[in-house]
Amino acid sequence: MQINGVEIQDTFAEAFPMTATRLIITAADRFWARRAAESMTGFATSVIGCGCEAGIEKELDPSQTPDGRPGIAVLIFSVSGKELEKQVVRRVGQCVLTCPSTSVFAGMQGEKKVALGSHLRYFGDGFQLSKVIGDRRYWRIPVMDGEFVCEESTARCKAVGGGNFLVLSESLSGALKACESAMHAMRQIPNVIMPFPGGVARSGSKVGSKYKSLNASTNDAYCPTLRTVTTSLLPVGVTAALEVVIDGLTQSDVERAMRVGILAACEVGERHGLRAIAGGNYGGKLGPYHFHLHEILG
Repeated sequence: MQINGVEIQDTFAEAFPMTATRLIITAADRFWARRAAESMTGFATSVIGCGCEAGIEKELDPSQTPDGRPGIAVLIFSVSGKELEKQVVRRVGQCVLTCPSTSVFAGMQGEKKVALGSHLRYFGDGFQLSKVIGDRRYWRIPVMDGEFVCEESTARCKAVGGGNFLVLSESLSGALKACESAMHAMRQIPNVIMPFPGGVARSGSKVGSKYKSLNASTNDAYCPTLRTVTTSLLPVGVTAALEVVIDGLTQSDVERAMRVGILAACEVGERHGLRAIAGGNYGGKLGPYHFHLHEILG
């Protein structure tokens, strides 16, 4: 299969089960809502070392938020409900509660709950107040610019982490051009985030390591400097490989983002030396979700 002269390799990308929640952060204006969201989703690229994977899903108009103010929707993914709750409470407490003018609300409803205001209310030192509207409880915590409003809890759902595709290019600049095009297109897709810096990882990893203490290590098959000393999977002429990683609320969300991203990369990438699109295939060792590139693009 080829798209605009770019080879789509006949392989699949592996992904694994996660659990996720959505939060809605609002503020006096879009600037402060985004500052809180960026801070909260920092250091959240991979569960390998960060505890969660998180990112900004989309901006929200005042008509789309619970309090009628500008907002940002963020998605947070983790490997268990317990770890997800720990990450949510810590990150909201340190990065949203502290940010001027902000409030935070549940971005999804469901039976499986994740604590939010029910834990953070104690910062109010006994001066906090609660209010029930309909069947939802909110906490009002006094702070130095007024009150921090925080919903008591959010919900979580099953999710998919680690969907991906690899961009193989004749040059690093060409790989970057292709990835930037893919990111621009994929950020329009709801229910997904690309958690790495700019949505792209240069340090793609394989499952396992010769060091027993590591669960993952550099994907040597795609490292151009190791072409002569390992079993390389880089086509002749390729000098740079970058990995686009996608987390989504459902398998179909990840598939849709992969399709849109690959098509955008191929549209721009051919004239900048993009040679092939591959997938992070680990022989089934990583997870049960297998995204076959030819099926997604067919």
